[in-house]
Amino acid sequence: MTVILDNCTIQLSDRCRDNMFRSENVGIGITNPEWIDNIRIIGMGDVLLKGADNPRATGDGARKLVSSPQKGRVSYGSDTGKEGIKQTGDWRNILILMAYVRGFSMKNLGIENSHAWAVSFERTHNADISDLRIDNPEEISVNGQRVSVSNKDGINLRQGCKNFRIDHIYGRSGDDFIALSNLDTRREGHENGTLNSTMVTMSKWRGIEDDIERIYITNITCQTKYRGIAIRASDSASIHHVYIDGLITREWDGNHNSILIGGIGYGLPSLSGKINNIQAMNIIGEGQSLILIEAPIATCVFMNGIYSGAGKDIISYKIDKNEIKNLVAKQLIKAQ
Repeated sequence: MTVILDNCTIQLSDRCRDNMFRSENVGIGITNPEWIDNIRIIGMGDVLLKGADNPRATGDGARKLVSSPQKGRVSYGSDTGKEGIKQTGDWRNILILMAYVRGFSMKNLGIENSHAWAVSFERTHNADISDLRIDNPEEISVNGQRVSVSNKDGINLRQGCKNFRIDHIYGRSGDDFIALSNLDTRREGHENGTLNSTMVTMSKWRGIEDDIERIYITNITCQTKYRGIAIRASDSASIHHVYIDGLITREWDGNHNSILIGGIGYGLPSLSGKINNIQAMNIIGEGQSLILIEAPIATCVFMNGIYSGAGKDIISYKIDKNEIKNLVAKQLIKAQ
């Protein structure tokens, strides 16, 4: 199926608690999703996809709905306190969600104020994503009141994503701008098609078919609260052969790095070498460091970078450097 969006704005209703676009093979009660092929969402001219003015729910599957800003793992939702209505977020808060798709294209779209991640992929192969404009701040105005909306990532790749090209994406996000996450945080897994997760398919890593691999990310310009590109894996789950060329990031009032590799607090630590063959070049950034490494990575190259932040290190480590194998870092400079 090819969907052509021609000079239009599409906005979720305040009554809607679901994705704007989702592949039809996954959803509530679909416990055995089948692969589908060749979906395209193509924008022509000026196209804007928007979240609701007053969203019923926001945030990921661990966020409790609240009506006003509070401390803790919470996020805004007009469904707060309603009897018989789910009081946490889930995968329905993602604006565009694709899973078990072979062959996907998305081009020339603007995305504004999604209810959680703007775009997420699960077990998707052969995807071409380009020319997206993302405006996803962590606070929005609802009836004149500023409210907090959590988990405002731009693009997420989850378990089993392979052969992606992501090119010319720009904008701002209240969380990671692009995140590759192969996290086996729920040791029991969860069934496909439940509302107990921010994934519509099983969150458990099942083997090499669920590794994330052969991902090409080029020409990214973003302002983020956390990371420009975050690469996280836990336990035996693997992310490998990722190529990044052309990344310009600015910090936005948070714990910012241009690139994070590792991820602490997402289940068991990543095993040695499970994150490998990451090559990143032509990076300009600020924040706490240009690159933050939190896992025992292997066979990685970082080159041609300019760091203008206040931190003392261009590459910072939250791991013993002796656990890292075959890392090449060259032509990385700190701006004066």
